[in-house]
Amino acid sequence: MELAPAQLDALVAIADHGTFEAAARHLHVTASAISQRIRALESDVGQVVVRRTTPCTPTRAGEELIRLARQTRLLHDEVREALAHGHLGTVDLPVAVSADSLATWFRAALADVAGWPDVALRLHVEDQAFSADLLRSGDVLAAVTSEPAPVQGCSVEALGRLRYVPAAAPEVAERWRRGRGPDWAAMPMVVFNEKDTLQHDLLAARGVGEPAVVHRVPTSADFLEAVCLGLGWGMIPVPQLAPLVERSRLVPLGSRLHVDVPLFWQRWRLDSPTLDRLTDVVRRAAGALR
Repeated sequence: MELAPAQLDALVAIADHGTFEAAARHLHVTASAISQRIRALESDVGQVVVRRTTPCTPTRAGEELIRLARQTRLLHDEVREALAHGHLGTVDLPVAVSADSLATWFRAALADVAGWPDVALRLHVEDQAFSADLLRSGDVLAAVTSEPAPVQGCSVEALGRLRYVPAAAPEVAERWRRGRGPDWAAMPMVVFNEKDTLQHDLLAARGVGEPAVVHRVPTSADFLEAVCLGLGWGMIPVPQLAPLVERSRLVPLGSRLHVDVPLFWQRWRLDSPTLDRLTDVVRRAAGALR
């Protein structure tokens, strides 16, 4: 079986942009051309590779082909850059990282990548417990994840731990105080999204169920600000918490309560100078976690 690059490009564009029409605009061809390429690809592999839904999504076979396409594109771009002495195009680098990592220690990695004129970093923001799924599907070539077991075809290394501490605005902590500690069963709570279990895990460890009021604020900066404004309590990464405690905007709830989330760097085992370079940068930035 010989796969045509144009067919794989069409499949990746559909996965990235959601429809045949949007993929056509991205590749500067007609929607009919995209449809023909996908039909030819499905004929070659003998399987359906795209679900014709809204948005379109790859099938299991399609995910395998997308993974191959992204890896091939990275290596192709690197060779092209080497031959052109860095004067032709850029290397596309899709990476998954959690919102909390992006708001804290990972910013040091961004500062380094900012000096790479030949690399276009494309970040996928995903909870660290789910980011490995993006490696499996081929959507990214590397990820910050909480999974220690390597995804098939990937290498893995430990980065350290991101510590979370339960905290609230001083007036919230005082209002919901019962004796020496908070009234966990009654105090309003803030979560990031439906995948965020940090708050629930802390309550479960204390034998407490979900309170009556649970707010959802799905961006890292706004989550932090919502807790500061008194919407409820939440689990705050220590790098964000420390300066706010100093300014009396937040107080920790309990002197010893915390949750440590181990983080790992997983990347595809490719002979790629760009991935090697990014891995070195992430490794240095993660020094703040140790």
